[in-house]
Amino acid sequence: MKKFEELGIDERTIKAIRDLGFEKPTEVQEKAIPYVLEGRDIIAESATGSGKTFVFAAGIINNIVPKKKPQAIILTPTRELAEQINNALKKFSKYTKIKTTAVYGGVPIEKQIRSLKTTDVIVATPGRMLDHISRRTVDLSNIKIVILDEADRMLDMGFIDDVKQILSRCPKNRQTLLLSATITREILGLKRKFLKDPVTINAEKQVNKERLKQEYYEVNGREKISLLVKLLKESDELSMVFCNTRKTVDFVTTNLRNNGIKAIAIHGGHTQNKRLKALDDFNNGRVNVLVCTDVAARGLDIKNVKRVFNFDLPKTSKEYIHRIGRTARAGQNGEVTNLLSQQDYDSMSRIMSDYREFEINKRKKPEFKRIQIVHEQRRPERRFSRRRRRF
Repeated sequence: MKKFEELGIDERTIKAIRDLGFEKPTEVQEKAIPYVLEGRDIIAESATGSGKTFVFAAGIINNIVPKKKPQAIILTPTRELAEQINNALKKFSKYTKIKTTAVYGGVPIEKQIRSLKTTDVIVATPGRMLDHISRRTVDLSNIKIVILDEADRMLDMGFIDDVKQILSRCPKNRQTLLLSATITREILGLKRKFLKDPVTINAEKQVNKERLKQEYYEVNGREKISLLVKLLKESDELSMVFCNTRKTVDFVTTNLRNNGIKAIAIHGGHTQNKRLKALDDFNNGRVNVLVCTDVAARGLDIKNVKRVFNFDLPKTSKEYIHRIGRTARAGQNGEVTNLLSQQDYDSMSRIMSDYREFEINKRKKPEFKRIQIVHEQRRPERRFSRRRRRF
């Protein structure tokens, strides 16, 4: 494997990544960065957590000159990812004068408008970016680089038309980088329309099945929460519990806490500050169980997760892969536990059919105490427009 210095990266960037403790490039970085520095368009397929952010960060730092005008746009599906990428870019570019700004919905727009007048790099969710374009509060005439990060997730969330509109407003003489955990038919459609002679990069697989133990329990739906409490109390390792709806996330979190488990919730109904605080509490070990919807399954910088629990099975096999990809990373072992009741059987059959190489073992249901279940009526924290949802 090559060293960072052999990839042609700017010396200031090398110094910054050494400060952060990075010793050698990941597979996707080694394969993609030389092409990015050359100014080539790329389409890169690589797992969440494999180092894709530094791929485009290296290109931005190397190929733009700070002049307080937007020269690069990074589109990403969620507010958390926008903040995460923005913070990472600031660390990577700390020995330069490059200025970055995160732009997303759910927060006042006025501060963003002021920042956009003097920024070099915009990290944005598609909806809020279109807002600024329609308000004419952003100048795209100097854009040199456009990055579509977690592209498959953006399309899954219904942002394809927004993404196309934004790309059509950017100068045609630009570099476009498309990064995704999976390459779908829709992704290939974007490639054909908006990328020029792109280099295709394939790197780390999403799941290392040799390091991942998968299992399932069959359980009555009303006993799921009691079994989950039993299993979580057997270990204090960092765990993620996935649910299909916000209501279920709140229900599970309340009942885990009532039974002495340090759990915190994250889903799209929470304010931005609450979502960021939840991630910070989990990443810093103040709580050891994160209960979430699929908003937390992709892209977010969540490290050292030992166990993933599917309280609800996802509706698609692809989402199952993204969920379990949160563990067994960076050479570590991981475990996935699926709690199956009647409504989950179809989903499990689909997963086992689509991924025949997976060994998902049935476990005998252990004895456990039925807990006293609390059904808490959750009051909405804020009202969102039904006309258009912003991320």
